[in-house]
Amino acid sequence: MAMVKNWQAALARVRAALMRRGRTRQDADDLVQEAWIRLACQEQHQFVAKPEAFLMRVALNLSIDEYRSAERHGEQVLIEDLVMVDSSPSAETILLARERLARISACLAQLDPRTRRIFLAHRVDGLSYFEIAREQNLSISSVEKYIAKATLVLTRSMEGW
Repeated sequence: MAMVKNWQAALARVRAALMRRGRTRQDADDLVQEAWIRLACQEQHQFVAKPEAFLMRVALNLSIDEYRSAERHGEQVLIEDLVMVDSSPSAETILLARERLARISACLAQLDPRTRRIFLAHRVDGLSYFEIAREQNLSISSVEKYIAKATLVLTRSMEGW
């Protein structure tokens, strides 16, 4: 009976050492069990003078090996533990976006061609006022006015959306 208590205490010390190194109780128990099996196999072939030290060293080495394996191969996750998230937009969001796009297209169609071209060059193509002015043979002040006009028409048309 004293021998069983000694082994229980030894196994508890090995488990505690693993848990101090960041292992969960379940992982520590698994590693202690594997170390115990290796001790039993070793004792079949050769006398182990310090079985608790053997258990401790084997359990710590197994823990290190598992850590290195996880680093190399990534953490393994059970499929039951995964939470699947659908990041695609909902049907309602898609429908609203299509309606908004149709409305913006209709608003842009209301603009005269030059105003539309200048507005899209700035907003879509990312050109600066200076670049648009040079390209359209206008002053920067004129480009500002065209863009302000287009912005005002679009803002009024899109109110409530």
